[in-house]
Amino acid sequence: MNSKYMSGANSLFAQPSFLSGAARVLDLGGTFDEYNSSDTPEEADARALWGDWKVVGENLGIAIEEVTK
Repeated sequence: MNSKYMSGANSLFAQPSFLSGAARVLDLGGTFDEYNSSDTPEEADARALWGDWKVVGENLGIAIEEVTK
């Protein structure tokens, strides 16, 4: 699937830089693991719900494009 359609699916995970990714090869203890954080559980739920609906909308857009072809 085209990555432009999955932009909301990975919103909970931080996007590491190239150097950070290269350093992870030697990180046997998992000390470079990083996640996006929220101030409250409610904020985390809202962000996750928003991301889920964003992906649903993107998938509907893909389906509509396929049907109209």
